[in-house]
Amino acid sequence: MTEIILHLTSGKGPDECRWMVAQLSRAFTREALKDGVVCEVIDSEEELPASLLLSVTGDQAEAFVSARVGTIQWIGESPFRPRHKRRNWFVGVNIAPSPDAMPDLRDEDIVFQTMRASGPGGQHVNKTDSAVRATHKPTGLIVTAQEQRSQHANRKLARQKLAALLDAQREKAGDNARQAQWSTHQNLERGKAVRTYTGPLFALKSPR
Repeated sequence: MTEIILHLTSGKGPDECRWMVAQLSRAFTREALKDGVVCEVIDSEEELPASLLLSVTGDQAEAFVSARVGTIQWIGESPFRPRHKRRNWFVGVNIAPSPDAMPDLRDEDIVFQTMRASGPGGQHVNKTDSAVRATHKPTGLIVTAQEQRSQHANRKLARQKLAALLDAQREKAGDNARQAQWSTHQNLERGKAVRTYTGPLFALKSPR
């Protein structure tokens, strides 16, 4: 069964774009049911996430993902600034880099620490040391993973998060090798939207 990890990012966008990231993850989850695939947020579910990781699994995962990678547009009034004149907002959807395909993410450069999970998450929380903190020694980047139930799964998720952060760091440093991913908000605005949603209910707009 195919699994693809999507990265949804607000780029440099304001809170409206962060809100859109959360709404888009829910929209993709609903749409997945109709397309015979499963979408699941595997990153922490903040109320206004700047970005998050979404697992897409199933035999039709590649087709589902290919229809959604790129710039996503939402048309609607700001949920935070009712009098704001802007009505067009953008976020980016990209395939997250594979940790195994990144030569600068070696296991010997990662320090894993176990800790007790906290916050919502079911009966296993605060009973087992399943949460993981991962530190990438060369860069000092630190991530935590507690969304999965096992320590092994959280270690895998932590590596995925580090890969995403390293990829973003390279983009910020001007690495042109991955220009198609981790677009800045300015690039998102100039890009042609592959999907458009409208209104407070985040309804998919039918193509003309």
